[in-house]
Amino acid sequence: MPQTKTPDPALMAAAAEIRPRAYAPYSGFAVGAALRGADGQIYQGVNVENAAYPQGTCAEAGAISAMIAAGCREILEVAVIADSPVPVAPCGGCRQKLREFSKDEVLITMATTRGTGQAILSMADILPGAFVKSAME
Repeated sequence: MPQTKTPDPALMAAAAEIRPRAYAPYSGFAVGAALRGADGQIYQGVNVENAAYPQGTCAEAGAISAMIAAGCREILEVAVIADSPVPVAPCGGCRQKLREFSKDEVLITMATTRGTGQAILSMADILPGAFVKSAME
């Protein structure tokens, strides 16, 4: 169910600022992601394509890697921005990666550079029935 909370402007700006740095020579579809860690810091990532398509990485995965490398292990909020006619949600794999480090109530704001709106969903909305660590215990 879409949320009404206003997204963190600093997080949205960080996602928009990093997006042009994406490496997307094959699709031309540049994506920027930013997340706020429990340490209060903002971590950014971009999609990085590869001639061997499955070897590329998504922007969300890049932001998660930056957060983990800095020593933080919990996501509080996520922003994803792409140049598309409508907001683009993270792929299924990234939804699971994001969920690994966040709780059900964590919000994901998806926006477009074309100014045609945004969508805000919780982790529980975007990945119902997520496979989580507690399921393995």
